[in-house]
Amino acid sequence: MQYDERCMKAMNGSESKLIIFSAPSGSGKSTIIQRLLQEGMPLEFSVSATSRSPRGAEQNGVEYWFLTPDEFRRRIEADEFLEYEEVYPDRYYGTLKSEVDRIASNGHVPVFDVDVKGGMNIKKFYGKRALSIFIQPPSLEELRRRLEGRGTDSAEVIEERLSRAEFELSQAESFDCVVVNDNLEKAVAEVQKLVKDFLS
Repeated sequence: MQYDERCMKAMNGSESKLIIFSAPSGSGKSTIIQRLLQEGMPLEFSVSATSRSPRGAEQNGVEYWFLTPDEFRRRIEADEFLEYEEVYPDRYYGTLKSEVDRIASNGHVPVFDVDVKGGMNIKKFYGKRALSIFIQPPSLEELRRRLEGRGTDSAEVIEERLSRAEFELSQAESFDCVVVNDNLEKAVAEVQKLVKDFLS
């Protein structure tokens, strides 16, 4: 694949490294990350914290650290987050500093699955040590189809996600690399090559 200049510069960083993924909800980001983590590279998933309730079979400490809104706010006040955002009223997402420390102590490279603002904040904090990758859906129409197909969200939540996606898509150029997920296998291969090149 061809890399643009911004992507090339990001992959020339030194010191301990980090990988950041951001995307509108429904872009296939989680699936791509899961596939990447099965590749045998020294990567470890950084479990984000959220104040939303678990969905389906989600487990505390696996998909997310599930906190109450009040507990989340207490941890913000205690400066325990690398980054966080109140996405909707009382709906927080954030990256605990303790997660980054835990992964580094294992000698692994943290992989972040964060919203767009969180991704940009982590990239700003770590600079060249971090490779930020934006997973882009082919179109908003396709994104709507995927969100409706998941069957996990109400019509109201889907509209909120699509409205938010328009803003998030406008921020794609702030990331080092943009991968369009119009074909999952192709997108996975692109991401694997990006990460391998960054780590080598």
